[in-house]
Amino acid sequence: MYTALLILHSWLRWAVIIAGLAVLAGSVTGLTRRRPWQKSDDLRIRVFTTSLDVQFLIGILLYGVLSPVTYAGFADMGAAMRDPILRFYTVEHIFGMVAALALAHIGRARVRKAAEAARHRTVLIFFGMAIAVILLSIPWPGTPGGRVLFRGFGS
Repeated sequence: MYTALLILHSWLRWAVIIAGLAVLAGSVTGLTRRRPWQKSDDLRIRVFTTSLDVQFLIGILLYGVLSPVTYAGFADMGAAMRDPILRFYTVEHIFGMVAALALAHIGRARVRKAAEAARHRTVLIFFGMAIAVILLSIPWPGTPGGRVLFRGFGS
């Protein structure tokens, strides 16, 4: 079960990233062309936040229940803080993703309440920060604890 969820978690990140970039592209287009807010803008936000929520739920299951890496980190937090890989998975990855999730949901709520003229700008601020934090919190190849880009097709 651990391996299957880890593969799913790894692949779902691409859906989150693509959906997030679609949200940003839609708002950049809306802002630069002075296009009014459309139902498709709401749909892009809904797809992004839903995929992020599913990704987060899988991540929490891995983090709190199934991962031997976080289990080792929790067993000795002092040692985990000195080990870049354990620190990344035990503290940094989860902290970044919780922050990104919060930014996305706060942004979604703010967009609903924003005046028509401010919606695209609000999306760029909140969802731009969320995507930036997500990209910084992913274990990219070449970073401490880095993982393959497409789990299941490499080591």
